[in-house]
Amino acid sequence: MQHPVSAPSGVTAPNHADRIGFAQLTRCAFEGGDLHPLRERLLARIEEGTAEAGEGLDLSLIAQLLGEKEAGLVIQTEVLSFHQLFRTPCAAAKPRLRVLALAADIDMGGNTPIDFLLEDSDIELLTLYVVKGIGLPEKLPEHDVAIVIASDSEECRETLALIEKAAPRWPRPLLNRPDLIGNLDRDKLYRLLAGVPGLDIPVTAHTTRAQLSELSQGTIACEEITGELRFPMIVRPRGTHAGVGLAKLDDAAALAAYLAERQEHDFFVARFVDYASPDGLYRKYRLAMVDGKPYACHMAIADRWDIWYLNAFMAFSEEKRAEEAAFMLDFDHAFAARHKIALDEMSRRVGLDYFIVDCAENQNGELLVFEADNTAVVHNMDPPAVFPYKPPQMRKIFAAFTAMLSRHARAGEESAA
Repeated sequence: MQHPVSAPSGVTAPNHADRIGFAQLTRCAFEGGDLHPLRERLLARIEEGTAEAGEGLDLSLIAQLLGEKEAGLVIQTEVLSFHQLFRTPCAAAKPRLRVLALAADIDMGGNTPIDFLLEDSDIELLTLYVVKGIGLPEKLPEHDVAIVIASDSEECRETLALIEKAAPRWPRPLLNRPDLIGNLDRDKLYRLLAGVPGLDIPVTAHTTRAQLSELSQGTIACEEITGELRFPMIVRPRGTHAGVGLAKLDDAAALAAYLAERQEHDFFVARFVDYASPDGLYRKYRLAMVDGKPYACHMAIADRWDIWYLNAFMAFSEEKRAEEAAFMLDFDHAFAARHKIALDEMSRRVGLDYFIVDCAENQNGELLVFEADNTAVVHNMDPPAVFPYKPPQMRKIFAAFTAMLSRHARAGEESAA
């Protein structure tokens, strides 16, 4: 029986359920594999009453990967009501290290996809879901180092609060501490990074539908929402990710039309920054900050400002891929060196052991930060025949991540000795 506690008192042997895990199932879907036969087998086992908890959690993820998000979340919540600890077996028969990841009951994009970071390593992953009404176990599973993988989203607030309450007496090193994750909120991050030399981050303000309606009608001015706001502006519904509802609005009429198409009541707004390069193309970068050091994850190049790697169609342009390859090869001596002061100070202020930054360079050459979070996907799924420069770069990031875990685990052993 598990109960909410404020101070873990020790560790014990884990009562875990094995699962296939996020990385393997996502890779199968990404590569065009058919997940339907596996789903049917797992459903049959559930109907027979022979399914294990790990199989139930895998079924939840399969449903989400197949576009059945709500059904997947219902399955996940049901599974987590009676079992919270899961193991994703590692590549080594005898793991060198055991990491405990602290997760929330949220959709598949709401926790750090740590499986990808540990793929092919000799580190065993245990994932403990910290669930409302259940909390943390009185005795934690045996582990060498722990890391919080729940996001800064509103759905994770209770999970983060439970972990934060227990953090001061955690028996092992605890990375990505929950009190720091909350600073990644869009309307908090710009305050945290204000005044960093060489860094540009627009004020991102929370606003209501009523305020935006008044703005579209001309009864209030942009400055009444936030001092630096003006048209053109960027707007998105609060709580959305991956560009859902994101729009650039050039004037009040465009804002009125946008509101007519949206049902949400809360939004984020920010000034639009035209970060086009001299050739008219936009370049957006994803960086992984690991143990205070930046690593290149990808570079997307497109003729549109709202870039994601997929809509940049990098696979179809040899010229774009050549530029991305050069970006990765020269990263430490070029991009990272140009923005060293800004990146170092950002890492210091954010304070997390691991997080992701989506950014660009503005037309003054400053580091333009769009967002930072701890749950963006960093993977090695791109086909090496098309992207031969990516596997070495991804392995570099994964090696840095596992080295960070090992360093903290050793420090924990030394302090306990």
